[in-house]
Amino acid sequence: MAADRLYLDHAATTPMLPQAQAAMVAAMAGWANPSSPHSDGRAARAMLEDARRRIAAALGWNGHVLFTSGASEAIAIALTRAKAARIVTSPVEHDAVLRVTKEAERLVVDGDGRVLLPELAAGSLVAIQHVNNETGVIQPLADFRRAGLLLFVDCAQSAGKLALPEADMIAISAHKFGGPPGIGALLIRDLALVEPSGGQEQGYRAGTENLPAIMAMAAALEGRGDWLPVAAALRARLDAGIEAAGGQIVARDAPRLPAIASYRMPGLSARAQLIQFDLAGISVSAGSACSSGSLKTSHVLGAMGWDAAAAGEVVRVSFGPQTSVADVDRFLATWTAMAERASR
Repeated sequence: MAADRLYLDHAATTPMLPQAQAAMVAAMAGWANPSSPHSDGRAARAMLEDARRRIAAALGWNGHVLFTSGASEAIAIALTRAKAARIVTSPVEHDAVLRVTKEAERLVVDGDGRVLLPELAAGSLVAIQHVNNETGVIQPLADFRRAGLLLFVDCAQSAGKLALPEADMIAISAHKFGGPPGIGALLIRDLALVEPSGGQEQGYRAGTENLPAIMAMAAALEGRGDWLPVAAALRARLDAGIEAAGGQIVARDAPRLPAIASYRMPGLSARAQLIQFDLAGISVSAGSACSSGSLKTSHVLGAMGWDAAAAGEVVRVSFGPQTSVADVDRFLATWTAMAERASR
């Protein structure tokens, strides 16, 4: 990344932490297939199981940890192989959830995108994000822990930042908290909740484990400090500046992860904004990185009641541990100049 560029798209992916890079390089230097019976394979298996324990400890998780290629695969395993009478989810979930739950019941959300949970039959599996990837809104997951219900939580945006919620299954992705891309995990309380498929990971995920990436994920979780209080101050500064410049804060009054926020600039499309920000050396996005290549209208904002025109003027800004006051001020200066031109 060029030294003069400003990266404010950490919700899409965040740079690897130095300790994660070091752990990955070290593991690459001498790893073998963890399923091999010889001494090299047994040594790799010992490293793998040690990393599994370290990851569970870092997250405060006392269940099973099944390694996957990322949160999307963890979501697919949980939601296509769950032993549940029915699956219920919301219209503001990540595309990775919506793609594998096309026949599922969709719950209703309020104007801030917070899910409203009706009475549900016992045996239902409720699949809900912890933190929305577009708006940063934190879901009231304590409301979903009801007798007879199973809870699956997409924690791609919250793991490594917030404490894990109480849930039966959780998906995480390392590249969201300073680990490498292509590695994640399904955290599961009871393996009997999903159908096995054979292969590695206790028969629940086939394919040789990516040990170097797993070691890097463990190091990233252990090395990540508590930077959210700083992020909260930065976002408060950004929120105030956006409103002063005539912008609109998405879900302004809802509980939000301090590292993610979405803003509307009336009169200028998100596509035009992204081009101008990029020319100014600033990386932001419009919605999820998994769909922003097409810049389609946000299904999240649509579910929250935004019309297509207004939703089409929203961009997302997301912070990382190194984001500074100077970074926020640079973004605000660029935003303000763009908003002034758009209002003429």
